[in-house]
Amino acid sequence: MAATLCCRLFPKSGWLPLSQSVRHGSKAVTRHRKPVHFLKQKLLAVTEYIPPTPAAPPAALAPRVRKPEEESALAVLLRKDLENLFKECKMIAVVQNNAINAEDLMVLKHKLKRHNISVKFFPNQVTRSFLSNSIYSNMLPLFVGQTVMLVSKEPKVKEMLQALKHSPQMVLLGACIENTLLSCQGILSYSKLPSMTTIQGEIVGGLTVMTSRTVSMLRHHPAHLSALLQQYVKQQGSGDSTNAVTDKDTSTIQEAAA
Repeated sequence: MAATLCCRLFPKSGWLPLSQSVRHGSKAVTRHRKPVHFLKQKLLAVTEYIPPTPAAPPAALAPRVRKPEEESALAVLLRKDLENLFKECKMIAVVQNNAINAEDLMVLKHKLKRHNISVKFFPNQVTRSFLSNSIYSNMLPLFVGQTVMLVSKEPKVKEMLQALKHSPQMVLLGACIENTLLSCQGILSYSKLPSMTTIQGEIVGGLTVMTSRTVSMLRHHPAHLSALLQQYVKQQGSGDSTNAVTDKDTSTIQEAAA
């Protein structure tokens, strides 16, 4: 019994306890840094060493020389075709293509071809390069995105609007009609004008009426003058005959009295 108690109370040599308590705490004596005086801070800021910025290498300072991009042969050919198109055609309309399918585009081409209106596709880069150096430079804002040109040698605005009415994917942006830039509203107003043949007929009719009135007015005065002269001559002839009759009567009366 005593042996077992001694074994429990006094541990064996080389035995370590299962857990040990370790104290973690700050040191008893701590030293805090005093703040630097304001004047010393200013002195340190003034006397602080600022290293010089490293010089740029000479290769970085030289500007890069870009070689001018030469136009391809296809771009030159398209530009010439565009120039001839603007010279020959009196109506050039710009339409925005909003993803029209091939079948609807073919139907639209067929409707426009009936009235001798052609559908032309040109890259915007070629078109803008041509317009920037021409008298049509005000048309530059129209060529943004996917655009199509409707051209004809005669201004057939009514026919073009009727064809575009059934194609909502093609939006009319503007047009150059007889060297005059028109907006969409201006094109609608232009389509309401009468045709050239009607205007010419009205002008010819007005001129004919004015000519006939001028001829009648010129003939009226001589005819009226001749009528007045004839009336005057008749009056003069009747006056002479009455005077002759009165003289003869007076002479016969005098003879009878004698």
